[in-house]
Formats: sequence, structure tokens, C-alpha cells
Amino acid sequence: MGMKIAHITTIDMSLSHLLLNQLCSIRQAGYEVVGISSSGPEVPVIEAAGIRHIPVSMTRRLTPINDFLCLCRLCQIMCRERFIIVHTHNPKPGVLGQIAARMAGVPIVVNTLHGLYCHASMHRLWRGFYMLLEKTAARCSDVILSQNREDIGIAIGEGICRSEKMIYLGNGIDLGVYNPKRFSNRDIAMTKAKMSIRVDSPVVGFVGRLAAKRKGFLDFLAAAKEVSRRLPNVRYLIIGTADHGKPDAVEPSAAADYDISELCLFLGHRPNYELPVLYRIMDLLVLPSLFEGVPRVVMEASAMQVPAVVTDVKGNREAVEHGRNGLLVAPGDVHALANAMVELLTDSERSGGMGEVGREIALKRFDERIVFKKVRAEYKRLLRAKGYPLPQEGSNS
Repeated sequence: MGMKIAHITTIDMSLSHLLLNQLCSIRQAGYEVVGISSSGPEVPVIEAAGIRHIPVSMTRRLTPINDFLCLCRLCQIMCRERFIIVHTHNPKPGVLGQIAARMAGVPIVVNTLHGLYCHASMHRLWRGFYMLLEKTAARCSDVILSQNREDIGIAIGEGICRSEKMIYLGNGIDLGVYNPKRFSNRDIAMTKAKMSIRVDSPVVGFVGRLAAKRKGFLDFLAAAKEVSRRLPNVRYLIIGTADHGKPDAVEPSAAADYDISELCLFLGHRPNYELPVLYRIMDLLVLPSLFEGVPRVVMEASAMQVPAVVTDVKGNREAVEHGRNGLLVAPGDVHALANAMVELLTDSERSGGMGEVGREIALKRFDERIVFKKVRAEYKRLLRAKGYPLPQEGSNS
């Protein structure tokens, strides 16, 4: 039996869409990798990649009774499975998973910080509550891997953990898959035709959960309404589903409230392999979120030579360099968001240049292999420090 590692997320989609390549990389390095999350439609995809899945019901809301039962279930699984390393992701698994790991005597506990759950407009009491949870979780961590640099400063400044416990990880994507050279002008025209979009109609994309606050989706719709008055031929391609795990979920029907239903194409959730060509038909990506880790969708867009208009908040600032691969606007300022969209949609030379720079930035900073290498290096460092043998490369491939 190989050295056993568990990666824990709230939902199966996080394991399959955000982490699957990383899990396969770890497996190829000789570890036995197990994914733990709520059950869902992505479980067969995870298991087809050679990653065993253990279902544990988790919600993304605060549900004290269910959360306590989840903690007990996680502890039971960890005692049975005898993991050497438990690696948690997302806010709730970051707390429950790490506490359970320590209760079960797991030797090494790692947490990836995908963005501290705080933002400038958050009420101080809620901010204090989330910071307390982060401090509790951090006491269980051997190391915290932060996707963005700003969160490291916040965590140290707020006393969440000591500086030596935090390591900058970054975030990355498969640059071979997200490569604009894979698609010809004919591919772009055919994809637009399938969606009944005119070849000469500009396309603005939104990719992510349909959430009013966290992802700013209502700001996106309001800005799209303003843009449509000035540029009526623009179409809005929306990839994602209502964020039913949160109280600010937005249904696609909300587009009717802004009188732009006929301009919007709601594609719902799309599998990863469909996304590259959908980015390729976009002229612009918009992400008006409240906070991020390092947004994957902006990395994907940059790799596909699509400039982005995003809010000037932590995480987004790490993915978009203002004036180089996109524009930053103040959060909540719909008029500024619309102006930035119009600015790039009406200046093809500037937006094209931003697209080219975006690809260059992606090649330098958004290669997922760099992230995988850092994760495996931390595993080896921690194993050596605690006197465990290192796995044999490729023993589980």
C-alpha cells in the first residue's frame, strides 16, 4: 500500500475541476491519493482518473448540527484510513478537515488557502468570526499554502499564524489545453453559429457561480444593460449555475429584470474540455467579484488571449495587471465597469494587445506544473522533518 494522502473539498466539482490534475500529479509521484467531498455527478470523473473518492456530506453554509456530524464522520474516516497527509481546501473543509485530522492523529496537515473569506465591505463582527475560524484552523496546520500574496500579509497581520507557517503557492492551469493556437478562425465561426451569434457580434463572457455578492453577477447584468444601450450588437455568454449553496444565488431569469434576456446566452455548467473554445469566441471576460484567491477563470482567459475587466480586489489584482492584460475597476461601481467594457470592446487594437500580453503573463506565471512541484516539495519537506520515508516516484501510476 502506498503512502496515503487525502484531499478534502466541500463539493465534488472542486476535486474534478480545480484539483484533478494536481491529484494525478501527486499520484504519479508515488502517493495513494483519496478525494473526500460531498457526493455528486463529478465523482465518476474523479474515480476514472484513478482517485478513490469517499463521500462526506458538507454544505457551504453554516449548519452547526450538520457541521458537527461532518466533523465526526471525517474523524471516523481518518482513523480508519490512517492517512499520512491530510490536505484541505475551501473554508469549511479547512476548519473541519484540519480539526478532524488532528483529532485522528494524522501526522501531517496541509491547508491550501484559496482566498481568505473576508472583504472590505464585510461587517466587522462577521470578519472577526471568520478570522477566529481561520486562527483555529491554522493551529492545526503544519503549513498553509496561499494562492495569493495579499492573503499572506493579511493572515500574518491579523495574527492567524506565524509567517514561517505560510508559503506562497500561486495558482495555475494547463497551458497546453488553454492554448489559442488550438482553434482556427473557422472553429470560432462555427462555435458562434451553433449559438446563433453573428460572426461580427462581440462576445462578453462571465464564467463562475451566479452569485450576487461574492461574484458580483448582478453588477455584471447591470453593466451589460448599460453597455447594450451603447453597443446593442454585443452578446453576453454566461457559463455557470445559480450558487444555490449561498443566500445570494441568482437565477438566469434575473436577466429579464435588466431587459437583456435576448442578449444573454446562459450555458449553465460546462465540462472543462468545452471551455477553451468558449473562451476563444469571447472578446472580453468580466469578473466583478468581491474577493478571490487567484481567479482561475481570469488565468484561463489570459491564456486564451482574452483581456479581462475585473474588480480591484485581492486575488483579481494578482491575475490582472491594469492596462496590460485587462482593466481593474472599483467594486460595486457599475458605471465604471460598463465604461471599461465599452473601452475595450471599441478599441480592438488595444484589446488585442492586451490579449497577447495576457498569453505572455500566463506562460510566465500561470503554469500549473509550477504549483504541483511546490506542493510535492512541501510534502517531501514535511515527511523528512517527521521522519517518514519518501514515496517512490511512479509507484502508483
